[in-house]
Amino acid sequence: MADYTSSWIVWALLSAVFAALTAIFAKVGVHDIDSDMATLIRTVVILAVLAALLATTGKLHAPAAVSGRTWLFLVLSGLATGASWLCYFRALKIGDAARVAPIDKLSVVMVAVVGVLFLGERLSLTNWLGVLLIGGGAILVAQR
Repeated sequence: MADYTSSWIVWALLSAVFAALTAIFAKVGVHDIDSDMATLIRTVVILAVLAALLATTGKLHAPAAVSGRTWLFLVLSGLATGASWLCYFRALKIGDAARVAPIDKLSVVMVAVVGVLFLGERLSLTNWLGVLLIGGGAILVAQR
């Protein structure tokens, strides 16, 4: 039997499931609260869960053990994540979850383009067709 815990596709599918749950739970959760406050609550929960996970698995490292380059890009990633969450929760506060989430997933298209332009990744014609379909599909789903 294959080891599914080392398969990127399993983790990516789980990510999609949890992202869908995030949208639904967040839409209900921001109903009676400021979206920025909702983002703070969500962030505190994530911080607590990750700290507990790292502590219990023995994976918590001393900050000095992490290289400067790694720190730089993880801090930039954290800033981008925070900005994304603030915008996402604000969009959910004022829009329909079924329309907000697909537009958020245009990030897939953006990652493909940036991956090719700046990371040296290569996409086949079939891959590019998929990227175009994701982009077009996201726009169509978001339409009234």
